[in-house]
Amino acid sequence: MEKWTAILGCVVVPVALAACTQTAGGPPPGMTAGQAAAYCAKLTTVYSEFVAGLPTSMGGVGRGGGQSDIDARVAVAQCQDGNTAAGIPVLQRELRNNKVEVPPP
Repeated sequence: MEKWTAILGCVVVPVALAACTQTAGGPPPGMTAGQAAAYCAKLTTVYSEFVAGLPTSMGGVGRGGGQSDIDARVAVAQCQDGNTAAGIPVLQRELRNNKVEVPPP
């Protein structure tokens, strides 16, 4: 029984701690909602221009490379829904993965 308790403690505690540090939506720590929305829009524009075209209905400029990544499309939708804390890191990662400089906030 002690073995299961130790194993369970090693799994549950880190997951619970990680969940406690995540925000449930809204802006990332250190940003107001307006700042986060503006930064999301900036990241969306840069992604759309240099990585993959996003339709203007998704906040893109309607031009760019090929098909946009599904993760990027979800991140853009999260930004549009106000869940910038989830959308910003994904867009930053997608830009880095495509060798595009991530603009500062």
